[in-house]
Amino acid sequence: MVKVKICGITNLEDALASIAAGCDALGFVFYKKSPRYIMPSKARAIIKVLPKDILKIGVFVNEKEKEIKRVAKLCGFDLLQFHGEESPEFCSKFSGFKIIKAFRVGGGIDLSNVSKYKSFAYLFDTFSKSEIGGTGKEFDWKLVRHFGNIKRPIFLSGGLNKENVLKAIQTVRPQWVDACTCVEARPGKKDYKKIRDFIQQAKQNGGKR
Repeated sequence: MVKVKICGITNLEDALASIAAGCDALGFVFYKKSPRYIMPSKARAIIKVLPKDILKIGVFVNEKEKEIKRVAKLCGFDLLQFHGEESPEFCSKFSGFKIIKAFRVGGGIDLSNVSKYKSFAYLFDTFSKSEIGGTGKEFDWKLVRHFGNIKRPIFLSGGLNKENVLKAIQTVRPQWVDACTCVEARPGKKDYKKIRDFIQQAKQNGGKR
């Protein structure tokens, strides 16, 4: 069964509502230009009261190694997600952590470039010149469906909602789907009905890999 990550968590109420709806992981964004940015101390306070079986993921964009490791230690993340232009060499500096390397897909994606990253998992999101993630727009999923057979978990993101998530799953066959913008009432605040509907659609029979 495909698993669900709800990203851009900024408060405890949204975190608990996402868990109650059936999510498997929560993402916390530490990119100050994002409307979903959360202070590390606040993320730590939320994480401390969450169930152990929910994966907690810290999302960073072109951040310094020292700061990432500081925040990761403070919050106790299960995985770190790098959503910028981090190099394979940079990612290799986090040997004690499980890394998700994100790739923003526009007109195409170079398999040889992706394979340079020996991260735990890959995430595919929509490319935008003006935004790094959180675009709310889907990309052509056929561009990444050949990644479905690699021996690393695949997270699929970018404009996923209750109307298109089944088609996305059937096209790419990812292990994970990742929702943010399309399950919000406004940037940084979740819509609980949208979350429930999204997770229900993703995990019904058609959502099996």
